[in-house]
Amino acid sequence: FGIGVRSLAQRARAWRKFQRVVRNFREAIFMMPDAASLKISPGVFLWRGCLDRAAQDELIAEVAARTEHAPFYRPRMPRSGKPFSVEETNFGSHGWFSDESGYRYEAMHPLTKLPWPDIPVSLVTLWHAVGAYEAAPECCLVNFYRDGARMGLHQDRDEAALDAPVVSVSLGDSALFRIGGVSRRDRTTSVTLHSGDVIVFGGESRLAYHGIDRVMAGTSPLIAGGGRINLTLRRVTDPSEK
Repeated sequence: FGIGVRSLAQRARAWRKFQRVVRNFREAIFMMPDAASLKISPGVFLWRGCLDRAAQDELIAEVAARTEHAPFYRPRMPRSGKPFSVEETNFGSHGWFSDESGYRYEAMHPLTKLPWPDIPVSLVTLWHAVGAYEAAPECCLVNFYRDGARMGLHQDRDEAALDAPVVSVSLGDSALFRIGGVSRRDRTTSVTLHSGDVIVFGGESRLAYHGIDRVMAGTSPLIAGGGRINLTLRRVTDPSEK
């Protein structure tokens, strides 16, 4: 991911496909960013303002419609059972979940006992465009930050497809994002993420520790009542085993 001439060519082709899809699908009203992104650290790339305000409004509407059927809940920490400060839900065939038994993926919502809603088409399109990964994402983890919620440094390591990048979309209030290396002791880099930004990490940074130190309340009018929604796209299963 993000390294070598072949990867750059794949990304350029993905952007051209992305732009064709955007022109053909009214529900994916993305701003057309340049193919170049801001490199935060090896394997970590940031697209500033990837989604314009119209696209953000459309995506928030899609999230709201899906959370009518898959409402937000608070996961719990393994062993201790302490509730997370963030609220979560999922879209896709695989939903990330945590409770006293540990971290894992589940096919059903823990409260409704129904399958998770589908991932919006516009997000699947974005995944292919910025992630340059052939197989589709299987999980869209939806984190809702409000009332001082934060996320400590952690790794996304519950997936078999670790060759696939993580694609993260920010909506609503700005937040201070921090990312380091594959060890907790590695030096970290902090960057402020605004509504409409997209950050991608993969390759040597796929297992990098990362988190949200704080959310800057009142910095965006996008979400009624305030707050920040983060949409994290992941491939869970290894496509070569299918």
